Amino acid sequence: MTNHPGFIRAYLRASTDDQNASRAREALEYFTAEKGASVASWYVENASGARADRTELARLIDDAKSGDVLLVEQVDRLTRLTKDDWDRLKVAIQSAGLRVVSLDLPTSHAALTVSTGDDFTGRMLDAVNAMLMDMLAAVARKDYEDRRRRQAEGIAKAREQGAYKGRPVDEEKHRRIMELRQQGFSIRKTADIIGCGVSTVQRAESRATAG
Repeated sequence: MTNHPGFIRAYLRASTDDQNASRAREALEYFTAEKGASVASWYVENASGARADRTELARLIDDAKSGDVLLVEQVDRLTRLTKDDWDRLKVAIQSAGLRVVSLDLPTSHAALTVSTGDDFTGRMLDAVNAMLMDMLAAVARKDYEDRRRRQAEGIAKAREQGAYKGRPVDEEKHRRIMELRQQGFSIRKTADIIGCGVSTVQRAESRATAG
């Protein structure tokens, strides 16, 4: 009989201008079922991986017990952070006793079948995966910076040609923001729930007032 570790806590992040997280959830459910395991808790949010202050990720870390697994579909769902921010997140994850398992990092999959009492194997896995996670985190950050640079270059070129109209307003997001504000949620709490920045909430309010 396979000896599983502690709770599996799945983290689903869809970027602010990306898809919802339902497809990733299906992938994680299929993966854990294949391993004879199941996800105990889901933590879902819409936020950029370049943001260090992610509410649901912080809640997952707070909820975790030593030996639990932090399950993600890809390393870039966990981080597109700068090196300093990634180092801080790693310390928080390690301090909570979490082991990261990512579908795109096959060496991490063994953590699903290592018991909390198998100290030697666990430490070996941790050492190997820490090195590979750092590499994938660096790649994810570079991809993020490259896309931002290309986007900025495209905007600058469009402005030169007089063709830049700015990002279109997300009407549905603004509607949800105003609903939450009318229900009495603070600007910060509204931003956390929607998965956007405080400035987006403030823009939505200004637009609603002007309208």
